Amino acid sequence: MKNTIYILLLCAFVFNCNTTKTTTNQKDERLESVKDNDTVTIANDDLEYQIIIIEPGFNTWLVSTARPEGYYSQQFLENRNYLYVTEWNQRVMQPQRFNPNLYELQINYQQGIDYGYEVNYKLYNYFIYFQLTYNQRLGPFVPRI
Repeated sequence: MKNTIYILLLCAFVFNCNTTKTTTNQKDERLESVKDNDTVTIANDDLEYQIIIIEPGFNTWLVSTARPEGYYSQQFLENRNYLYVTEWNQRVMQPQRFNPNLYELQINYQQGIDYGYEVNYKLYNYFIYFQLTYNQRLGPFVPRI
């Protein structure tokens, strides 16, 4: 009889030692798939331009933290991007004053060209991400989400 009780207790112990199973929702699955891809490429064959953003963590931040597409108007994004690009390019030209590891390449963004909503949205959000991540300020506006 003693042996039976020990076996029952052992079985109860084994069954209760299962790890807890967590349920994942669609947003968590989407974030996990985005974490592996740190490169954002935006291309438009009609205008023959391409933007490549290689920044660890930006894709995840864009999906999880940034305001959704459609939150800002295209005109708002174009105006802010023009200001941010102008300041960015000035800093690229002054490597003795600004960290050349942060400001490596100039951005060819011209006012008056319709780059489309997606390009403006992702470029704007990259500038916000960059400012928040590296504690920089690219203009008169406080970077916020």
